[in-house]
Amino acid sequence: MTQTFRKKRLEIIVEEPILSRLTDALIKEKVTGYTILPALGGYGSDGQWHRENALSRAGHMVVLVCILDESRVDEVLSAAYAIVSRQIGIVTLSDVEVVRPELF
Repeated sequence: MTQTFRKKRLEIIVEEPILSRLTDALIKEKVTGYTILPALGGYGSDGQWHRENALSRAGHMVVLVCILDESRVDEVLSAAYAIVSRQIGIVTLSDVEVVRPELF
C-alpha cells in the first residue's frame, strides 16, 4: 500500500467577482497551489439557484480548493476569512490524506 500523509483541505465558495482578491491573498500567504471550479447551482438559505439564471457575474459562484500542511492552516484561513467574511461565501476545512506531501 502507498504511504499517505495527513493534510488539510480548504474549500471556499464565493462569488466570482471577489475571486482575484482571494487568490491574491492565498499567493501572498505562499499557498503552493489551488484549483478553481465553477459552481453550477445549489440550494441554501435563499432557496435554489442556478448559474445560468444569474443576471451578472456577481451571481456566478466558484469553488476554490487548496490543500495545506496543518502548520499553515491558521495564517491561510485568517487571510481567506478576512476577504470572505464581508461577502457571500462558505469556508470549510477538512482532513485529507495525500500521497505526495512535498507538494503542500
